[in-house]
Amino acid sequence: MKIVTIPKLIALSVLLAAAACSNNKQETAPTGRAASQTDSRPSYGSGIKETRTDMTALLNPSTLNETAPAKFTVNLKTTKGDFSVEVTRAWAPLGADRFYNLVKSGYFTDLAFFRVISGFMVQFGIHGDPAVSANWRAASIADDTPTQSNLKGYITYAMAGPNTRTTQLFINYGDNSRLDSMGFAPFGKVTKGMQVVESIYSGYGEGAPNGMGPEQGRAQMQGNEYFKKDFPKMDYILSATLE
Repeated sequence: MKIVTIPKLIALSVLLAAAACSNNKQETAPTGRAASQTDSRPSYGSGIKETRTDMTALLNPSTLNETAPAKFTVNLKTTKGDFSVEVTRAWAPLGADRFYNLVKSGYFTDLAFFRVISGFMVQFGIHGDPAVSANWRAASIADDTPTQSNLKGYITYAMAGPNTRTTQLFINYGDNSRLDSMGFAPFGKVTKGMQVVESIYSGYGEGAPNGMGPEQGRAQMQGNEYFKKDFPKMDYILSATLE
């Protein structure tokens, strides 16, 4: 199994940033936080059921290897509201299988939308627990050949080159079909709540060092402790469940 290093993970942002710049769109101006602001850790209200997380499985990625159904829907509860993703396994079988297993194991619980660029995409998938992230960095999957285009609402894995997909995902905010020839293979699309996805906080803009957002190396090493302390306006996935 190919080991994905921290520099390669940082390259996930670099590769997508290059694609964003090629569209000649202005990124949202970064917004700093006042020193008096406090941690904004999401709380689970009475109407939200927290996903039961299987920590044993999350620390052993090789055990999460079920084949996904031909089609399935995932309902995601976030700090901005709910949205749903419909996955079609035939579009990108390996990517669909990975997503299915991550959802089923409770991976997407209290997970930050750590890179949000208006008009381009919203990225997520770094686990809040650094011990979990450490195990998944080496758990890359082989590439799927793109069969769909990176259009608005389509969900795709971030990657740092061939066969480097792990857990980081992004949802397209517009027509990013230029990513198709770079090997970014969508495996599903948002079918409900796209307005929620588009309302996710984008004030931090691009990640460091090119913007005011999180630095991926620190995010991998410190997880939610870093996100919640330094980026209190960031939005989160509270839970993700299979329908």
